[in-house]
Amino acid sequence: MLTPLASLRTGLELRLAAEPRAWLQRALAEAADDRHRTDADAPPAGVQQTASPLSDTRTPATRTRSVPRLPRWELHFARAGRICRGAAADSTDVPDPVDAARVLILHAAAPGIRELTRLYRHGTGDERRAVLLALPHLDPPPEPAAALELVEDALRTNDTRLIAAALGPYAAAHLDAHQWRHGVLKCLFTGVPLAALAGLAHRASGDEELARMLEDYAHERTAAGRTVPEDLDRALRLARLAAPGETGKSAPVHPPRPAAAPPTPPRPSPEP
Repeated sequence: MLTPLASLRTGLELRLAAEPRAWLQRALAEAADDRHRTDADAPPAGVQQTASPLSDTRTPATRTRSVPRLPRWELHFARAGRICRGAAADSTDVPDPVDAARVLILHAAAPGIRELTRLYRHGTGDERRAVLLALPHLDPPPEPAAALELVEDALRTNDTRLIAAALGPYAAAHLDAHQWRHGVLKCLFTGVPLAALAGLAHRASGDEELARMLEDYAHERTAAGRTVPEDLDRALRLARLAAPGETGKSAPVHPPRPAAAPPTPPRPSPEP
C-alpha cells in the first residue's frame, strides 16, 4: 500500500528531535527551490552554454581544480542517513526514518531519470533502496522503461531490502507478468515475506502460470527434503482463485507426491 506523502512527512516529523526536524524542513524547501531554479535556469533546447575565453578570468590551475557542484537536494539526500538514523522506527509497520526522509527529498526535487539512475548506480544500498521506494511518489513520474531497469536490477540481487523495495507499488503497476512472477519466487527463495509485495492479491489472483511455478517450486523443495515456505501456500491459494463467474478450484494447495509402492515380497525358492 502506498503511504500518502503528507502522512509520511507528518509521521517522520513526529519522530524527529527538534534539530533534525528543522534540517528536514530546510532540506525539503531547498530541494523544491532547486527544482524550480533548474527549470528556470536551464538553457533553451538545442543551445549549449559555453564560456567565452576572453571572459574566463580563471587561471589554468583554478580551471583544473574546479569540479561540478552537486545540487543541494542531492547533498541532503546523502546526509539523511546520518541525521535521521537516530529516529529508529519503533515498529515494523512504520517507514524507516531515513527512507522516509529520502523519499520526501526526491519528491520535492523531482529529479529526472538520468539523475535517479546515477543515484541508484553509485549509491549505497540504503540510497538505492530509497530510489526504488520513491518511484511511485515522483511527479512527474519517470519513464517506465528506464525506471523498470532499476527495479529489474534490484531483483537480480540477493539483498532482501532491495528486493522488497523493488516489488513495491511501482512494480505492482508497471512490471510485466513474467518479471513479477519471478519476483514472487525470488521472495520465497530469499526469505522476503510476501506481505512486502504491493498488490499481491490483485496480481496473483487467477494467475494459472504463477500457480504452476509455485507448485513446481514446492515439489522441488519437498523432493530435496527441504521445508516449503509458509508464504507459498498463501500465494498459491490466490493464484488458484477463479475469475468472477467461474467455479473455484478445490485441489489441495500443493499436492504431495504419490507414496512409493510397498516393496514386492520375495518369491519363494523352488523346492528341490
